[in-house]
Amino acid sequence: MDKSARQVNRNFNQLKEAKAMSENKTHYRKVFKSDHLGVADLEDFKEAGSNLIFTISHVKQEQGAKVAGKTIDANIAYFNEKIKPLVLNATNSKTMRTLTGSCFVEDWCNIPVMLYIDKTAALKGQVVGGVRISPNAVQKKKKEVTPTDSAMWAKVKAAYMRDGNFNSALEKVEISEANMQLMMRECNNV
Repeated sequence: MDKSARQVNRNFNQLKEAKAMSENKTHYRKVFKSDHLGVADLEDFKEAGSNLIFTISHVKQEQGAKVAGKTIDANIAYFNEKIKPLVLNATNSKTMRTLTGSCFVEDWCNIPVMLYIDKTAALKGQVVGGVRISPNAVQKKKKEVTPTDSAMWAKVKAAYMRDGNFNSALEKVEISEANMQLMMRECNNV
């Protein structure tokens, strides 16, 4: 093996070792326990295979909230999923205003969002990275209603019997044409 081939082989082995070591390493930010969502949390979600799409259940303006050891007034987003709340900085608040069409935090509820890590986010002039809400609207896939989900089937059936159509149900769920026909037959046999 010539000198250049040995060097390539050595570099390859060093990269392989570095990758193996990084898989067992702990992010430095994990020691800074936080009650709020941060970059280290998103990195954990990414490693677990999450697509980083979550639903903001509501946002509160909290006076005197404890954030990173300081007491501040902040807009804090809470999620339907069991994850930490996110402190909305000015950038993320503007994104929420754009996504919802409203500047009122009370209107920022049940909003699906995609989070990402912005490695260029700066704090007090220092690049530290940060959690950002994607400005692109997220379309969550509606749940498919089938006879095997008896509770949802019963709800849709009740709405069909009440309204005489599937319009209100189709705003929230998907129903195949075959399942609509089946449900209509069931309703006619009642």
